[in-house]
Amino acid sequence: MLKREIEDGEQSLADPAFRADVLAGLERRPRAIPARWFYDRRGSELFEAITDLPEYYPTRTERSILETACPEVAEIAGAGRAVVEFGSGSSTKTPILLSAVAPSVYVPIDISGDFLRESSRVLAAQFPELLVLPFEADFMRPLALPKTIEDTPKLGFFPGSTIGNMIPLMAVDLLKAMRASLGIGAMLLIGMDRIKDPAVLVPAYDDAQGVTAAFNMNLLERINRELDADVPIEAFRHKAVWNDDRARIEMHLEAQRDAAFTIEGRPFDIAAGETIHTENSHKYGSRDARILLRSGGWTPIREWTDPAGLFSLYLAEAQAERPAP
Repeated sequence: MLKREIEDGEQSLADPAFRADVLAGLERRPRAIPARWFYDRRGSELFEAITDLPEYYPTRTERSILETACPEVAEIAGAGRAVVEFGSGSSTKTPILLSAVAPSVYVPIDISGDFLRESSRVLAAQFPELLVLPFEADFMRPLALPKTIEDTPKLGFFPGSTIGNMIPLMAVDLLKAMRASLGIGAMLLIGMDRIKDPAVLVPAYDDAQGVTAAFNMNLLERINRELDADVPIEAFRHKAVWNDDRARIEMHLEAQRDAAFTIEGRPFDIAAGETIHTENSHKYGSRDARILLRSGGWTPIREWTDPAGLFSLYLAEAQAERPAP
C-alpha cells in the first residue's frame, strides 16, 4: 500500500489494489473492504494509540507473556537463528524476543517501506551488534528470503494476534506460506487472542475515548483523499459486535441515514442501517489454535498464557511431513 502525507493541492496516485478493493467491496453485498487498507500513515498512528488504551488488553497482555516465555523459547530454539518477523510494524515487542534468543540476524518484513525502515533503524541502534535486514514485501505469499540467511535456521515471529484478522481459510493459507518461506526445521512464535466474555471483548474494539471509532472512520477519509471521492463521513458511525457463531469481533461502518456518493465518478447508494464490513478479529480456544496451526503445517510445541487466560502465545515447528498417523 502507499502511505503518503498529502499537502494542500498535491495530487496523490492511489494504489491500484486499494482502488480495486474499495470499488469491488462497495459493489458486493454485503459490502466489505479488506482491513489492510486501514493502515495509511494516519491509520497506523491511530492503531498505535489503540494499543495503549485501557480497554485494549491484547498488547500489554502479550508483552507480559513474552517476558515470561522468551527465555524458554531461547532454550528450545537455541542461539544463532535468524529471527524473521512478519508484519513487523513498529516492532515494539521485538526487543523482548531478540534480547532472549541471541539471533544471528533479524529480518523484519512489512508492506510499508517507510515505516519498516524507520523501525529497523531504531532496532539497529538498540542492538548494534545484530545484523538487521529490513525486507519490504507482502508476507501473505511465500517469500524468497535474503540469500544471506538461506542456510540459517529460522525463527518466525508473528505477534499481536494478526492471524485473527483473517478468516480461517486465509489464516491456514498464510501459515502454509510462512512454512514455505521459513523451511523445514523452522520455528514460529505466534500470538492468538482467546475467546472470552463479550463484555471484555467489545469494549476493546469500541473504546470510551473513540480512538477505535476514529481508526475505522479514517478508512472513509482515506477513500475521499486518495480516490477522488465525496463520501459523507458524518453519515456513518463505527460499530463493533461479537459474532458468537463465528467466534469473532466484527467492525462495521454503519450508515445512519440514506447516503449517495461517488468514487472517481462512479455512483454509490447506501441505505440507513446498511453497513460496510471493515474488519474481523477471530478468537481461538487452545484446542482451536492447535488445530489451526496443524492445518497450516506447524506442529505446536509449547503454549503460554496469562493468569486470566486472555491471550496465548504458541511456539510451533515446521516438521517434515510424514504419512498418517
